[in-house]
Amino acid sequence: MAQQEISPLTGIIEEDQVVCDFGEHEGKSILEINDEIPEFYEYLLLQKEEGRTTIRRTKDKSYRLYVSRTLN
Repeated sequence: MAQQEISPLTGIIEEDQVVCDFGEHEGKSILEINDEIPEFYEYLLLQKEEGRTTIRRTKDKSYRLYVSRTLN
């Protein structure tokens, strides 16, 4: 039985299933961002560490990553 890798950003949800929902990278998957723009991926990790990221499932059953501008 293979062990599932856990993303440091999205947890158990696969990075190709989560889409950035803000800024110039809106619509790109987290996996795509990780591959093409590693410095932005690092920024997202820092935002997660600060408690500013949220992943929500939308009506169309897709997952969207949001970053809040203020602390929760």
